[in-house]
Amino acid sequence: MQAWRVHENGEPSEVMRLAETERPVPGDGQVLLRVRAANVNFPDALLCRGQYQVRPPLPFTPGVEICGETEDGRRVIANPALPYGGFAEYAVADEAALLPAPEALDDAEAAALHIGYQTGWFGLHRRAHLEAGETLLVHAAAGGVGSAAVQLGKAAGATVIGVVGGPDKAAAARELGCDVVVDRRAEDVVAAVKEATGGRGADVVYDPVGGAAYAQSAKTVAFEGRIVVVGFASGAVPSPALNHALVKNYSILGLHWGLYNTKNPKLVQHCHEQLTELAARGAIKPLVSERVPLDGAASAVQRVADGVTTGRVAVLPAHRDGAAA
Repeated sequence: MQAWRVHENGEPSEVMRLAETERPVPGDGQVLLRVRAANVNFPDALLCRGQYQVRPPLPFTPGVEICGETEDGRRVIANPALPYGGFAEYAVADEAALLPAPEALDDAEAAALHIGYQTGWFGLHRRAHLEAGETLLVHAAAGGVGSAAVQLGKAAGATVIGVVGGPDKAAAARELGCDVVVDRRAEDVVAAVKEATGGRGADVVYDPVGGAAYAQSAKTVAFEGRIVVVGFASGAVPSPALNHALVKNYSILGLHWGLYNTKNPKLVQHCHEQLTELAARGAIKPLVSERVPLDGAASAVQRVADGVTTGRVAVLPAHRDGAAA
């Protein structure tokens, strides 16, 4: 089979190599999956760079989120078990963690439903307890993680403010349903958010960016608001001023979705059921901006790493054995 392999750490476009390799052999409790679609995530870039919290042994195949097909024909979504990731014709995954792919979504959309939407659901509902009528501010609102939070916020009845970088991403954020869109490259984010909220600020801030975005979060969060820290796509991990949180009465909430898979896996299943229902009635639909063949995976991962994509980029293996992808 064909698979992308990383033999040394570095930038994705430089260290990912497409090669012929044997199909992976599942271990105990694992299953072999034919990859129907693999979604590109920022952690794939971090894996290539050797900067992710999980460091699989070299060489490895990146690709942490797929829609796949079991040997008995079931269409599922899964997080492949590294080092046998999803940017390949076949991957392996833990059988107990497989989730049925929603019928309302095609393969690329189903692959994109998992990490970003689970993170959004846990962040907004489990951690921040977002309520209908509240205001939600989403940083990087046109990206893969942010776009999921926008749709989930709208589905929950919130007013959503999306912060983006550039006119193309602003257009994508409006299409996703943002009530207010702020282009950080052309506008003062803090002033724009205060104007949009009558000076009150946002009840919930969803921040997958860190760095300067977090500083804006602290300045725009409302009294008794909640800042959900999801990641640091900017590369800068902020150091919160806790005295500021004290005098302004807001909460700083961490969200590491992966922990729920070990700490409370039943919640992951419950979340998937909620997401499947939302997808069935059209309340959420992953924004897949690009669908590329397997040989385009390295370029796709690099573009996600560089922050120049909107929504999700899906990699679609062709499967040279003739079977449908």
